Amino acid sequence: MGAFYIMITISLIIAVGFLSAFMWSVKKGHFDDDYTPSVRILLDDTTTEQPTN
Repeated sequence: MGAFYIMITISLIIAVGFLSAFMWSVKKGHFDDDYTPSVRILLDDTTTEQPTN
């Protein structure tokens, strides 16, 4: 039963470590999208319709 508590403690420490690494990377802007705004004009599929007379 003692090993069970040790394994839960270690897994919680690892989970907190991954969560803190994720929060740090979000805070530092590692998930910001720098590529799409520069090519948004190329990916735009909207068409303008000509008025019919």
